[in-house]
Amino acid sequence: MPAIECRSLTKYYGDVRGIEDVSFTVEDGEVFGFLGPNGAGKTTAIRTLLGFLSPTSGGAALLGHDATDPGESRAARERIGYLPGDPGLDEDRTAEAFLDHQAALRGSGSREALVARFGLDESRRIGDLSRGNRQKVALVAAFMHDPDLLLLDEPTSGLDPLLQEEFAALVRERVVDGASVLLSSHVLGEVAALCDRVGVLREGRLAAVESVEDLRSRGGKQVRVRVAEDVSRGAFEVRGAMNLRVGDTVSFTWTGGYDALIDLLDGFTVHDLEIVDAPLEEAFMTFYDGDVPGPGRRDDARGARGTEASAPASGTGTDPEKTDADGGDR
Repeated sequence: MPAIECRSLTKYYGDVRGIEDVSFTVEDGEVFGFLGPNGAGKTTAIRTLLGFLSPTSGGAALLGHDATDPGESRAARERIGYLPGDPGLDEDRTAEAFLDHQAALRGSGSREALVARFGLDESRRIGDLSRGNRQKVALVAAFMHDPDLLLLDEPTSGLDPLLQEEFAALVRERVVDGASVLLSSHVLGEVAALCDRVGVLREGRLAAVESVEDLRSRGGKQVRVRVAEDVSRGAFEVRGAMNLRVGDTVSFTWTGGYDALIDLLDGFTVHDLEIVDAPLEEAFMTFYDGDVPGPGRRDDARGARGTEASAPASGTGTDPEKTDADGGDR
């Protein structure tokens, strides 16, 4: 049984598309990435999966529970760790009081270890904490009851590089222990380092579901070559060569086959040649050329953001079905 099964999930805010016809699965022990820029629909998809937003159509299951049934959705959330994109923590509480409340709701088997690991000072009032320290509080809350499934929305926002590495190590440890993870991000390096497969969201629609390896291969190869001859730009303006730069060294992104590349270079005396994977950004941008047809297209990614930034962290005591009624679009 998949940890997550999403079936043609659709959420509209009036006539504005949040997500449309989104289908994917997250297998047990898998880290699945939602990749897309702000406004692509990542947060809407996660909040609809969790039952915080009612879908316009379609369905989903979390850990075998029907995500569209309020009772079953609540039962599933007891085994889920959720980190919102903006946790919206109660600023008047101390971190300790907030985590005590979370522990009363779901348990706290790993709390002490996580507090020490992230260097969190629980005695401080949340309103006095920096953005990074608030994120630490939310991370401890999401992980401390050792959930079977983690839904993490932009989880490293505000964390310094060392803590980002610590977070990545924590995710890998939990997966080894049997947890499954859905992680949304617009940071390509984070997705490449952690995820087994990636769903690329584009304006609310799932453009592709691919392994990170296949996604990277879509970007082609980065070629740098130095030859003995004087080179004209026209000599390398051939099918398969993109982002061409001609100087003492010729560089380009190659999206064709190796035989065609060898034929291209065969006419030159090659002094130096380097061929490496193109940056993941090259692959990512192949999904963002041209327009997505259909109603509700948002030229301004802020178009339907609503009040989602104020959404509470899981278990803050606010009824999630009553929050964020007009939703968001991240």
